Amino acid sequence: MKEQTIAKLKKQLEQELKEVEQQLEDAEVPEKTELSNYDNHPADNASDLTDQLTEMAIDEHRSDNAEEIKRALEAMEDGTYGVCSVCGEEIPLGRLEAMPKALTCVEHAEHQDENLRPVEEEVLSASPKFSDDFEEVEAFGSSDTESDQNM
Repeated sequence: MKEQTIAKLKKQLEQELKEVEQQLEDAEVPEKTELSNYDNHPADNASDLTDQLTEMAIDEHRSDNAEEIKRALEAMEDGTYGVCSVCGEEIPLGRLEAMPKALTCVEHAEHQDENLRPVEEEVLSASPKFSDDFEEVEAFGSSDTESDQNM
């Protein structure tokens, strides 16, 4: 890869890192809308909690983004930038121009995203186990049994 191209991408990454770090520095904790929880409606507390969790998620995303940028800058320093960290193939210039912090080719980037699924999916995909449990409990009777309908 040409030195001029790397220099251009490095400048772009350094600018992006500067912006992300500034956003992290300027991030504020959302203010509570109520002075006391004594007579609050639960929805007021839920709104405050949602605001706090949203801001925390945004800050975590910014931190992750900053780390990815730093890793790309390190790869530029040690001469491994532009080569997929998984397969060793050259990363297409178009991908690097679109996403300068990319350290993998498209094929391996998709593979990495598969590991970033929400933990809730494990519980949701376990639904056959829950249906077995329901059938076991229903064996003891429910409002649909004949004895319940005769009352």
